[in-house]
Amino acid sequence: MTSKVFYNGALRSTCTHLQSGQSIITDAPTDNNGRGEAFSPTDLTATSLATCMITVMGIKASANDWNIDGAELEVTKVMASEPRRISEIHVKVIMPARDFDEKSIKILENTARTCPVALSLHPDIKQLISFEWQ
Repeated sequence: MTSKVFYNGALRSTCTHLQSGQSIITDAPTDNNGRGEAFSPTDLTATSLATCMITVMGIKASANDWNIDGAELEVTKVMASEPRRISEIHVKVIMPARDFDEKSIKILENTARTCPVALSLHPDIKQLISFEWQ
């Protein structure tokens, strides 16, 4: 088992990662009857794409002795209706100023775009990924 989810009521859940014991709270968003006081489940989906991208980039960077510490990712989730679903996820990857050559940039960008979450999302969800190399 990976995690346990406890429904607290009032559209809030506590999610516990069993291996570490760490917990996060989810809330329904304000545009869907919730309080919006924590990540919504769809927020977590969009954020999972970004964290997966930077995690695999970190693995690739470490294997090549590249330093990507300080990278930042900006995530925007776009919802559609009828049915309510995620229609787009925008991720802007802002890389710290380093001397990356064209080959290493291409490797890191391809690694990010082919992370497990990116490959697991339904193809109808548009993944709009951009990179800013400082």
